[in-house]
Amino acid sequence: MSFPLDRPGNAAGAPPGATGDGRADVLGSAADANVPGSAVPANVPGSAVPADMPGSAVPADMPGSAVPADMPGSAVPADMLGSAVRADSDACPGALRLHDAADGPLARVRIPGGRITGTQLALLRALAEEWGDGHVELTSRANLQLRALRDVAPARLAKRLAAAGLLPSATHELVRNIAGSPLLEDPAQVTALDEALCADPALAALPGRFLFAIDDGTGDVAHSADVSALPSSAASAASAASAASAASAGSVTVLFAGRDLGLRVRHDQVVPALLAAGHAFLTSAAREVETGRRRPWRVRELADGPARMAAQTAATLGVTLGEPDPHLTRPVLREPIGIVPQRDARVAVGALVPLGRLGPDALRTLESAATLVVTPWRGVVVPGLPADSAETWMRKLARAGLETAAGSRWAGVTSCAGRPGCAKALADVRADADATTRPGAGLPVHWVGCARGCGSPAGPHVRVEATGTGYLVCHAPGNAKPTTGVPAPVGVKPTTGASAPVNNEPTTGAPAPVNNEPTTGAPAPVNNEPAMGASVPVGEVAALVAAGRKG
Repeated sequence: MSFPLDRPGNAAGAPPGATGDGRADVLGSAADANVPGSAVPANVPGSAVPADMPGSAVPADMPGSAVPADMPGSAVPADMLGSAVRADSDACPGALRLHDAADGPLARVRIPGGRITGTQLALLRALAEEWGDGHVELTSRANLQLRALRDVAPARLAKRLAAAGLLPSATHELVRNIAGSPLLEDPAQVTALDEALCADPALAALPGRFLFAIDDGTGDVAHSADVSALPSSAASAASAASAASAASAGSVTVLFAGRDLGLRVRHDQVVPALLAAGHAFLTSAAREVETGRRRPWRVRELADGPARMAAQTAATLGVTLGEPDPHLTRPVLREPIGIVPQRDARVAVGALVPLGRLGPDALRTLESAATLVVTPWRGVVVPGLPADSAETWMRKLARAGLETAAGSRWAGVTSCAGRPGCAKALADVRADADATTRPGAGLPVHWVGCARGCGSPAGPHVRVEATGTGYLVCHAPGNAKPTTGVPAPVGVKPTTGASAPVNNEPTTGAPAPVNNEPTTGAPAPVNNEPAMGASVPVGEVAALVAAGRKG
């Protein structure tokens, strides 16, 4: 039997961390409605995207619409979907609003909690083969992407996804961002939150990067979300003698941007609490805009955001904030790989997906599972299996090219899309990662094709950034010390005086996520010297990465 790998510093959800991307003051934002190639619908004022442009979310036969008017789940007229309300927030791609990537239109399919059925995955494979490049990509928020959709009208894509249950709401499609612990054995709260979110008209105004999370008590996804529910077992495990832990026994801690502000709720209050937090964010964000500030996308972008939201959420619920648990910290994460015991003598089998890209063989293998869980580490889990079928699944996944054994060279290694899929990329980072990656342990490693750093882990990691002449290998900080945030070449400590994104997330106006769901900002100068001066040939990257993973 193999067990999950210890992965220090690799934050889940991302950022997911799932979250954030490059620096707003450096790169042009894809969220700007007047940027050619933007995923902003054509009916948004200032949009340069014609209705018949490839990659536009507006079908050529339905000007102004991001979805057919008769699509299930549409609660507004076709000419109102994809309005300027979304463009004012961000331009995150979705299943209705496609991004015009270098290799063709890209669609992101949100799957709350990372959960999808084998039948639904079979549909995505069929769509990828019929209209795309034949692959399905995993993102750092455990969502799925289809690339190179050159021959599909978005209206047809939307109907196929809706019929499979992958697009339950046209109005809330971009805000169904719910991370779930991969080994969460009862996903009922994820489902309940998704349904309640889609039923609340006001919450359709949330930014496409606002992230909810339902944790199983291990803390694997709670600390990277904007608002999350963490069962008290995590606090109790941190310190059995803690008064705060004892007082909250049997309750759920609600975290705001990973911070415990003392809000405890019953299990039956989790969904109302998270929804109330969403409303609190919108209220606070509106006040920021009224004062002349840019519209925030994440809780950390609000002035004193976590504290303000906790107070308003508690008031909405009619509860009193208690004392935060000083012992509650982000844990060392254990990525599900191999055979993992579950309740009732059942097991789960976890596998890494090399560079987050599922090909036809892997997709067909996974389709035979009743239920699958996509992880924020770009892996998959087949849960709820009889113990006697685990070894069979291990063999099947290995034959399909997935990694099920501890010690895989792909453990902790991820990348953005790079060339040829991304026009901004300076290298084919996937090919270079494949050529140079060796087995290793320690910090995660993320390869990026440009300074935007799409798909980066939220926690500390080694960043391998293409420069056009080679690669810069950096230590990228996590979110434990928000006063820093400057990636430094391996062996050089980051400076602390430079302005850096908090939690490796950008301020509003940063480039929108396209290839993966980005998290970290662009590398900043070290000691006022350009970071790209440390660029090395690809042949020297492996040795620097091996040294960098040791911290």
